[in-house]
Amino acid sequence: MRKVLILLALLTLLAIPVAAMEFTPPTAPPEVEELMPAQTESFGQGLWKLLKNGIMKFQPEMAAAAGSCLALIAVVLMASLFNGMPGNSKEVVKFVSTLAIGTILLGQANSMINLCARTVEELSEYGKLLLPVITAALAAQGGTTGATALYAGTAVFNTVLSTLIGKILVPLIYVYLALAIGNAATGEELLKKFRDFIKWLMTWMLKTILYVFTGYMGITGVITGTTDAAAVKATKLTISGVVPVVGGILSDASEAVVLSVGVMKNAVGVYGLFAIMGIWISPFLQMGFQFLLLKLTASVCAVFGMKEASQLIDDFSTAMGLLLGMVGTVCFLHLISTICFMKGMG
Repeated sequence: MRKVLILLALLTLLAIPVAAMEFTPPTAPPEVEELMPAQTESFGQGLWKLLKNGIMKFQPEMAAAAGSCLALIAVVLMASLFNGMPGNSKEVVKFVSTLAIGTILLGQANSMINLCARTVEELSEYGKLLLPVITAALAAQGGTTGATALYAGTAVFNTVLSTLIGKILVPLIYVYLALAIGNAATGEELLKKFRDFIKWLMTWMLKTILYVFTGYMGITGVITGTTDAAAVKATKLTISGVVPVVGGILSDASEAVVLSVGVMKNAVGVYGLFAIMGIWISPFLQMGFQFLLLKLTASVCAVFGMKEASQLIDDFSTAMGLLLGMVGTVCFLHLISTICFMKGMG
């Protein structure tokens, strides 16, 4: 009789409903929500849909950028013709052509700089909303220590990186362009040295914080694991080639991205991943298009023999590359962090 009563008591306990904790990622900004894929069952299909939506969004800017580059080629061609005429002052032609190139490109550069600053801020703010959710989800599965280490590291690096870009690197881009225009107009060697130093300083800052971040992730043991070697190699090569300035460093941490593909369907952070990429994809494509188009334009203009004008256009292209490095760094910091949380959740 006693055994029967114990069995009945146990069956009663099993009948009590158990409430499961639900973790909902924060909603993406409204302008990003329209880019998000309708389903998240297949990460590859969702990513492809996000890419197509991002390309469609920035298509109007492509025509404007192409028109500006045609105007640049026309300016350099005219300067080359005037430069070859007898009696014309080469210094005056150089100064006027530099002024015309600066007038054409400064508006676009300012627009891209503001877009970079806004994108970094949006990524940082969304990361601050997403991190507590995925931290709680990992802690609920018993990974309290790992969740604490990941949250602390990511929060600190997110704050430091967004502040560094907003307060230091973005203003330095303006300084870099001012020095580039001054060097092109006057040919002053000192301005060229300062320009090169500013470029080195910005690159060094981005690379240093990424080295420290990936080092921290390596020490905590979150960027580890085994996966298909070919997939890892392809991912690393792609990231290294696509993101200027810091692509090589980001590619070293890309194994975490490949490792997560197998757990996408069950991961609480899958919506967060798409939201982060949705915030980043269109601005990155816009800056990338400007970067490539200006590189091409500089190469075309070099044919006309106007070295200073061609170098100035290339300097503006370098500025676009630095902006790409900034938004790419912030985006991959949040992607890798989110994926590391997902890896911990399994």
